[in-house]
Amino acid sequence: MGASHSLPTENKFQDLADRNGFSLVQIQNLHGRFKQLSGNEETLRRENLDIPALANNPIRTQIIEAFFNKRNLQNDSPGSLQEINFEEFLKVMSYFRPPALNMTNEDKEALRKEKLQFLFNMHDTDNDGTITLDEYRKVVEELLSKSGTIGQETAKAIADAAMLEVASINVGSMEEHEFYEGITFEHFEQILTRVEMESRMHIRFLNMPTTTVSCRK
Repeated sequence: MGASHSLPTENKFQDLADRNGFSLVQIQNLHGRFKQLSGNEETLRRENLDIPALANNPIRTQIIEAFFNKRNLQNDSPGSLQEINFEEFLKVMSYFRPPALNMTNEDKEALRKEKLQFLFNMHDTDNDGTITLDEYRKVVEELLSKSGTIGQETAKAIADAAMLEVASINVGSMEEHEFYEGITFEHFEQILTRVEMESRMHIRFLNMPTTTVSCRK
């Protein structure tokens, strides 16, 4: 006989819903998808996210790694986990939830900051608290070169120009003796000041019904 797996009680689901900003129905749907991805196991590993819907995504690696990055799981220590449980999976999914209609401005600002920190962590691949120019260039280059509309050399040139533009914005507030090492989270916030992040972060590769986890465009 196969190993038996306990199902969370409705009270447990409700507790998770209260803590992560999802409805009870959304929690139940996400639990079902977690079990489908993990092969009905209690934990999820990187290979479980090697799914067709992510195959052609230019930042596929960053998306997968985001689920295992300790910083996204409210763990102060840097580094990654080898596997995550449902609660940890749910925490990462919560970064993609849209703001509630009854949110205060203070809560909306806190949600925005959470989403920005999540995006920052995704591109700070060496977990040193700074998106280096090389890391930034790589992300831009990957996004452009894999779009299929321009060649790799052109993508690299655009990425280099974007990198220099970001550096010029941030260097303007630095002292002459300071060396620009990369984008800090504070700089990252400044760069995206005019970008409405609260409802623009989506995650569609889980193939969930739109009523459960997707954010509106």
